[in-house]
Amino acid sequence: ADTALKTANSGYLTRRLVDVAQDVVVVEVDCGTENGVEMQPIVEGGDIIEPLAQRVLGRVLAEDVYPADSDQVLCPRGTLLDERWVAVLEENAIDRVLVRSPITCETRYGICGQCYGRDLARGSEVNIGEAVGVIAAQSIGEPGTQLTMRTFHIGGAASRAVAIDHIEVKSAGTVRLVNLKSVENSEGKLVAVSRSGELSLIDSHGRERERYKIPYGAMISAREGDEVKAGQVVANWDPHTHPVVAELAGRTSFQDFIEGVTISEEVDDVTGLTSSVVIDPKKRGSEGRDLRPTIRLFDEAGKPLSLPGTNQPAQNFLPAGAVINCRDGQDVQI
Repeated sequence: ADTALKTANSGYLTRRLVDVAQDVVVVEVDCGTENGVEMQPIVEGGDIIEPLAQRVLGRVLAEDVYPADSDQVLCPRGTLLDERWVAVLEENAIDRVLVRSPITCETRYGICGQCYGRDLARGSEVNIGEAVGVIAAQSIGEPGTQLTMRTFHIGGAASRAVAIDHIEVKSAGTVRLVNLKSVENSEGKLVAVSRSGELSLIDSHGRERERYKIPYGAMISAREGDEVKAGQVVANWDPHTHPVVAELAGRTSFQDFIEGVTISEEVDDVTGLTSSVVIDPKKRGSEGRDLRPTIRLFDEAGKPLSLPGTNQPAQNFLPAGAVINCRDGQDVQI
């Protein structure tokens, strides 16, 4: 009964999509727009999920394409990219092109043939009068009816994700660090201190082959511009802890550390060791709710240190549940 209801809902979705899109009909060959959408391969983790060839097949070029080492036009503007042209793009290591798109079409009512591209049913340029809006609506609705017949019950040990603790590149290339703020530790390794940093791998043609997110606190063993081999580990971290990294070497000073109010002593059941843990503000009394346990860094003369290039004090606010691994007044390294 449940599946039958879902099928009805799916059919209703298709009807609503058709209602919206039914007026989108091919009414002219070319609207003459200069605009388009830039296409490049979709890279996630180290894998190319969808290569450029697959994304642009059947589209029309919105601007001329040039090879990297020449001023001669490789594919002229207005070319319908069929299998032959797509192979030419791949041979010349083209990694981004501007193509016409229904999104940027300037036809007043309906759509033009150049912005739509290839008729997927016939493999040729789309004909004037083709009801492409209805085709699009039905194309979205059709798998919806199939999905209702499937039950998504995946469970058990096999489906549990394995904690990833390192980045191993799949191919050789040059390392490029993107939006990555890092500090160098005493061993000469870089430690990531930004949360949105990424590491990408560029091949000999200048194309991006792989891209990875670098978590906060990861140890990076490759530098910007380094040549790496396939299978080389370029970063590693502990997946089960979220560290608080000292960005400068200095002497620690604890602020708002009050035993029993903001900090509690907890004994580990396994090791028997005692550690100081930051109490969750929601579980504190009224006197400790506005306090923020912080570790500040000072130099040997007792002056507060600032982060390089800024007036921002070198300090770390500790989140609830943080385990403190240093003592007040201890000298710490990066």
